Amino acid sequence: MLAPNIDPVAIHLGPLKVHWYGLMYVLGFLALWFFAARRARRDGSGWTAEQVGDLVFYGALGVILGGRLGYMLFYNFGHYLAHPFDALKVWQGGMSFHGGLIGVLLAMGYFARKNGKRFFEVSDFVALWTPIGLGLGRIGNFINHELWGKVTDAPWGMVFRDGGPLPRHPSQLYQAALEGVALFVILWLFARKPRPTASVSGLFLIGYGAFRFLVEFVREPDPQLGYLTFGWVTMGQVLSLPMIVIGSVLMWWAHNRLSAGRAR
Repeated sequence: MLAPNIDPVAIHLGPLKVHWYGLMYVLGFLALWFFAARRARRDGSGWTAEQVGDLVFYGALGVILGGRLGYMLFYNFGHYLAHPFDALKVWQGGMSFHGGLIGVLLAMGYFARKNGKRFFEVSDFVALWTPIGLGLGRIGNFINHELWGKVTDAPWGMVFRDGGPLPRHPSQLYQAALEGVALFVILWLFARKPRPTASVSGLFLIGYGAFRFLVEFVREPDPQLGYLTFGWVTMGQVLSLPMIVIGSVLMWWAHNRLSAGRAR
């Protein structure tokens, strides 16, 4: 089965080209803004529309700058060390989720301090809607025919540009379904009832880390890195495992602190 051959450029405006991948980022930020603003309008939310707008702005900077720096450091450090000006060529691709996560954490920390909010109050607010942007980003990867999976004989295997003549796992769609749809549903169902602060953030880290770790088994590793050890461990798995551990600790800490508060 051939993967759909969609033009990576969504809109041509003279010399200006708007790529689908960049458009997915914009849609993700708009979705975060829309849903977060709706939640902020609830009575007693403790959020204002202005704060939501500022949070989305800082978060967008964190995603873009952190994602780019993370890719340079985690996935292709040697190349960018030898060609530092290539860091500015964002149109050639090269973004890291884990780098973007670090950037967003720093942005949320700055926002929380500036607005007198607790860090995990902010992170819980953001984590609930983040899977929407993640899912859209993976659709952008699929349209670009990038980050495809390993060769497979599964009936849904697809042939991608630059991926050779053999069908491969559409790992971008797996990630869109798991990190996007499934993780959003899990977080939304969990957050329907009042939960201790930091527990939504912890569940997000566990969910993303676990889904990403699993998909890496059928995703082709980055060619400049290959497998790091044992012939199967990838950089994505190395970076995702601490997320599962930290998320589990956060969940334990949040519920343990709640139980201790009730016992007083």
